Amino acid sequence: MSRRPHRDAPTHSSEPMNAQYSQTNRFGQISAPLQAQVPVGSAEAEIARVVEFLANISVELEASLDPTTPNPHLNMLLHLLRGHFEGRLVSASSMAAASGVPYATAMRKLAEIQAAGHVEQRPRTKTGRSFSLHPSQQLLERFGLVSSRVSRIARKTFGGTTHTSDYFYGGSYVTGQATIAPQPALLSPLKLAGGLRILIHGDPTFMVMESLKRQFEQIVGTDIHQRAFSIDRLHEEALRNAERKKSAYDLIAVDLPWIGEFVSKGVLHPLNKVMDVDRLDPGDFHTAGWQATHWGGQPYGVPSQTTPELMFYRKDWFSNDGLAPPVTHADVLNAARHFHDPRQGRYGVAWNAARGTALGHTFMMTCAAFGQPIIDLPAFAGGFDASGLANRPHVPTLDTPRSRAAANYLMELLEYSPPDILSMSWYERVRPYAAGKVAMAYGYTLLAPYFELDETCPAHGNTGYLPHPHGPEGTPIAPVGGYALCIPANIAEDRLDAAVEALITFTSPAAQKLYVQNGSRTAPRYSVGADPEVRRLSSIFETVDQMSWRDELQFWPRPPIPKISDIINLCGVELHDMLRGLVSPDEALARLQARAEEILERQEN
Repeated sequence: MSRRPHRDAPTHSSEPMNAQYSQTNRFGQISAPLQAQVPVGSAEAEIARVVEFLANISVELEASLDPTTPNPHLNMLLHLLRGHFEGRLVSASSMAAASGVPYATAMRKLAEIQAAGHVEQRPRTKTGRSFSLHPSQQLLERFGLVSSRVSRIARKTFGGTTHTSDYFYGGSYVTGQATIAPQPALLSPLKLAGGLRILIHGDPTFMVMESLKRQFEQIVGTDIHQRAFSIDRLHEEALRNAERKKSAYDLIAVDLPWIGEFVSKGVLHPLNKVMDVDRLDPGDFHTAGWQATHWGGQPYGVPSQTTPELMFYRKDWFSNDGLAPPVTHADVLNAARHFHDPRQGRYGVAWNAARGTALGHTFMMTCAAFGQPIIDLPAFAGGFDASGLANRPHVPTLDTPRSRAAANYLMELLEYSPPDILSMSWYERVRPYAAGKVAMAYGYTLLAPYFELDETCPAHGNTGYLPHPHGPEGTPIAPVGGYALCIPANIAEDRLDAAVEALITFTSPAAQKLYVQNGSRTAPRYSVGADPEVRRLSSIFETVDQMSWRDELQFWPRPPIPKISDIINLCGVELHDMLRGLVSPDEALARLQARAEEILERQEN
């Protein structure tokens, strides 16, 4: 294939949302049909039906006609109205994402519909710097008139009532009807001496890829060789590989927080320099996962896993004891206290508390749930903006009232945790939960197969999924984890074209659906999560898509700054001493702040 830079793909990493396509319109809102969420026979129900009808028609026209031009005004107004009727937060960023045009254009169009009086802003904070968007009374009244006319036109044209409730992009949610076809074989096999070489993380999703190796070898037409490492060893091997004259791998898996470090060290190829990024269909990826692969306005990887960390909880235990699901940190502590009974081998909550990387991740995400990023980030609707990190200094914020509240929360969790909590990391926290020994566990969705695929587990079929319970000044958030597949910067030139084709193949909707069907519980693409066959396998996919629509999926809790690995490890060391009682929370955070400042000052210099 010929390689050409993609000059106008809207991959604006300076903005929090991907503005290429309307996430709601193009791939279908997977929540209940809009008209089912408002009172039957009400004026809202009539408008809701027409909003859904127009959204589906717009999708059909944009998907079926080529060339075509999006209607950003209409797309944004439909998105705004849908959010209003569903009780879903709408921000300027989500409006831009729904527009179908690049971000800068979308913001101009948004200003035009605001000037026309169709949109109202509502402050979300006392400062007024964060706000949500809502349809004005004028828009609701005007769209009410439009709705009645559209309904009459549809009835006159088609001779009956127009039903759109079961239609979504690419098909309907009829049992057995798939929307994603199987992965076809490449028309031309990859020409790679010695086969395709991939460096991966040894987690369940990548292990599924290994189990499908023969099938993918048929698809790409060459042998596939994968090397799997633990997270810390993977980081070391990727950096070691970058020092080689020629890369030993064609593709490497990169933990999302490493993007900034790896770009600054010249480890990765910018994708827009070696391929047409549109071939990846960026608008199909969960926004937070796609934006997390960017640095300095350029994409450096493709989400292979978008696996938010959630709260797993035993629905049956909570229901039997009359407890509501834990939404806040106070709820978690109350429930953990209620269920904690060590004499019966039952514990309240499991989490990452092992020294180093594991605990460092826990602390960062807990801080985020208390409304505190670990570095100074500008606030915006829905959280904090981590998209412009390449162009501003990085100031640690690890010793603040909110981070202190987060540290104290972890100290309280200790009382209701298993006895080996201080050595628990990624898998250890989920195993006792799966075995029915723990009421709640913080865990990435990629770990759910441990109980979802084992019918003998007490947690099988009895697990609910929630975003991170939040503190008094925080909001529900699902910190995005997972890996991107990237092309090493030092790959041999004669292997580059084939690596691009492999990258597209392994991250395609068909490939990712295949991973899910074989046990993975991560779906980076909206289209995969909306596929009926995928949705029947686990409630995780609908839950995560709902979180994405509500802007709860965020990557700012683990900002991908160049020194993030050092900061994560530092947090995990200092906070482990705190949990062991060697230092107080105040002492631990003061030391953490001072050492983080030294690390980041050395980076700036």
